[in-house]
Amino acid sequence: MIPLSRLGFGGGPIGNLYAEVSDSDASGALEAAWDVGVRYFDTAPHYGLGLSERRIGEFLASRPRDSFVVSTKVGRVLEPWSGGGDDLANGFAVPASSRRRWDFSADGVRRSLESSLERLGLDRVDVVYVHDPDSHWEQAVSEAVPALASLRSEGVVGAIGVGMNQWEMPLRFVRETDLDVVLLAGRYTVLDQSGASLLELCSSRGVSVVAAGVFNSGLLARPEVGSTYDYQAAPAALVERARRIASVCARHGVTLPQAAVRFPFRHPAVVSVLLGVRTAAEMRANASALSAPVPDALWDDLRTEGLL
Repeated sequence: MIPLSRLGFGGGPIGNLYAEVSDSDASGALEAAWDVGVRYFDTAPHYGLGLSERRIGEFLASRPRDSFVVSTKVGRVLEPWSGGGDDLANGFAVPASSRRRWDFSADGVRRSLESSLERLGLDRVDVVYVHDPDSHWEQAVSEAVPALASLRSEGVVGAIGVGMNQWEMPLRFVRETDLDVVLLAGRYTVLDQSGASLLELCSSRGVSVVAAGVFNSGLLARPEVGSTYDYQAAPAALVERARRIASVCARHGVTLPQAAVRFPFRHPAVVSVLLGVRTAAEMRANASALSAPVPDALWDDLRTEGLL
C-alpha cells in the first residue's frame, strides 16, 4: 500500500460543499495543510462538479510529484449540461455546468479517470476509490474493480479501493476482490464503531483503512442541540451521549474533537484520518487536535462508563 500521511486533506469542502469557498480560502487551506505536514490529498469528480479536483491540482502543480499522494474516485461520470441553474440540490454551491451520471462500467471508470487526470493536471493518481456504489454492487464488483485492477497493473493507478458511508458492502468487497484500501466514513468513530468487523477483516487481509467522517458530520465537533449526525439533525439521545463523552474527555484534559480525531488510530488497520476543511484556521486546528496527547486512561474510562 502507498504510504499515506496520518492526517489527510478531504477535498469535499473546497468543492463548495453547502456554501461557496473563495479561491483564496481554498488555497490558504491547502497551504496550511502542506505546512503542517499533510501529504495526502483526497478528492472526487462529485465534489463541486470537478472544482475540488481543479483546486487541488493547481495547488500541487508546483510540488515534486513524488512528494505527495492524491486519491480520486470513480462512479459518477460528469457530462456537459447547458440547462443552467446551480448544483445546490446535490450539496454544492457551484454552477450546474455539468451533471452526474452513475456509471460503474469499465468504460465509465476509464473515462471518469481520464477526465480527473485532466482536471488534476496529472498523468497518474496514487489511489482510486469506487465511490458510493451502494445501489450498484453488481456492476461495481464485476466491472469497476476489475477495470481499476487493470489500471493498477498498467501503472496508471497506484492502489485501488472503495469509499463508502457504510461498512457492510465494503466488507463484501474486501472478501471478494483484491483491494488495497478502504475509505470508511463515519462508521468507526467515538460515537459509532459499527464498522469494527470490517476493520478486523482489513487487518487480517492487509488492507489499509482511511477513516473519514470522524466527527459524524458535526456532533463530535460540537455536542449540542442543533448539531448534525450523518448530515441530519442529531437525535437528542446522541447529543446526550456525545456530551457524556465530552465530560469524560474533560476530566483528562482532552477536548472531544481531539478524542474524535485520535480514536480511529486505536485500530491497527487505520493508516490515515481524512478531514475536510474550508480555511487555513480549520486546518491548523485539526492538526493541533491530532498532535495533542490523549492518555490511555481516557479510553479505559469511556469503556467503563459504557460509552465505547
